[in-house]
Amino acid sequence: MLKLAAMVYIVVGSMVAGSFVVAALTLGRMDAVSISIAAVLGALIALPIAWLIASRLNRSIRPA
Repeated sequence: MLKLAAMVYIVVGSMVAGSFVVAALTLGRMDAVSISIAAVLGALIALPIAWLIASRLNRSIRPA
């Protein structure tokens, strides 16, 4: 399960972090600190999302 979550995190983490950076830039936050905070927050928020997606994938691949 952890390997599957790690592979899902590669996709989900970059997507969520990138979305947060785009949102920060759209709001006019052009400094490096704001962009870095947005990227870190996006990466942290992507952890439970990736775990949830991986658990659902695991259930569909290996039914009980």
